[in-house]
Amino acid sequence: MAGLAQSGSNPDVELLYDINGLAKEAPHWFDRVVEFVGEFGLLFAMVLLVLWCWWRGRRRAAGDEEAAASVAALAWAPLAAAIAVLVNVPIRGFVERPRPFLTHQDLEVLVAGKTDYSFVSDHATITMAMAVALFVANRRFGLAGLGLALVEGFCRVYMGVHYPTDVVGGFALGTAVALLLSPLAMALLTPVARAMGRSERVGWLIRRRTGADGGRDPMLSEARDGRPNGASGADDRDLAA
Repeated sequence: MAGLAQSGSNPDVELLYDINGLAKEAPHWFDRVVEFVGEFGLLFAMVLLVLWCWWRGRRRAAGDEEAAASVAALAWAPLAAAIAVLVNVPIRGFVERPRPFLTHQDLEVLVAGKTDYSFVSDHATITMAMAVALFVANRRFGLAGLGLALVEGFCRVYMGVHYPTDVVGGFALGTAVALLLSPLAMALLTPVARAMGRSERVGWLIRRRTGADGGRDPMLSEARDGRPNGASGADDRDLAA
């Protein structure tokens, strides 16, 4: 892989120069915006998107099982990203692909100090893992997450710190981890979320405390009184639909 990157005639390098060349023509302020967005902003936006989905889901889940499964699926998003990054550690060490600005001249590098290996991109891996896991939990939010991940990949090449194939590899790794480990993750996380939902202290994390009984969590009310929960917000049910 490192040898392939040395050649300036392959599509990977040509696309790198085409995308990174936009940074040379853009205003200085725009490059600074892309630098911040590509390095920190989109990661933060992805976290906010997951939190927003959780906030809506806990209010509109139609039942206890759906609420627990929904929160478990959302909890898998950051866990999938963390696992994918850990999987990337030996991949980077095995491929040993230098950063593009170390082997190619005339690149506009917006972020200095990158000395680790290039393949695969951690940022692309993290955003795509979270986006795919979010898509499994809620398709509308997941589509927004996939859009953020694609923008992140573009920014990494625009900034001159990754080859396009670094980004594609990160997308593939994040997707594989999020999908292949999802059944195991749901099997482990759903019982935990169900138990949390029955707790007086942390039950609000699973489902909003509502009801005519003075604001008690419906999940707790059912556990104590044996009464079924009323369905609400059926239009927002989207878990693995």
